[in-house]
Amino acid sequence: MKVILKEINPDKKEVLRNLYSLYLHDLSAYTDGLEVSEDGSFEFDSFPLIWEKEGITPYFITADEKLAGFVLILEAPFTTKVDKVINDFFILNTFRRKGVATAAVSEIFAQNKGSYYISQLVENETAVHFWKKIYQLEEIDFVEQSEVQDGEEVVYQTFVVS
Repeated sequence: MKVILKEINPDKKEVLRNLYSLYLHDLSAYTDGLEVSEDGSFEFDSFPLIWEKEGITPYFITADEKLAGFVLILEAPFTTKVDKVINDFFILNTFRRKGVATAAVSEIFAQNKGSYYISQLVENETAVHFWKKIYQLEEIDFVEQSEVQDGEEVVYQTFVVS
């Protein structure tokens, strides 16, 4: 399966908004901090900032030219301790367990060298396991720590991709 990252233009923001709702729906299984809105969707309250502020880059992930998910990468001024933060990473159910996510992360790392920060909700064991598998496959030495962010217990890793 051919996996490609494509930077999202503002004219496709409604597609990203729809994917974000699905992503937040998935995350709601691991936190009480997300609730469905009056219109039946999950909303990312800072969504407009994606195109208003420097340092936020959204990408669609495609697999064999079909929309498979998205990733949101943050840089300065949103991060000062590392070069990049993979803030949100989402693969549609249809493309899970088919190597799409792994290929997408390899592409992210190929295009974006530098120091990274990635966090997962501790309750989201699938995500924690996925990222540790990625570090093993990519032969990445990482430092892992835990903390409470916005009332949620998270585990995070920092590392360098060169």
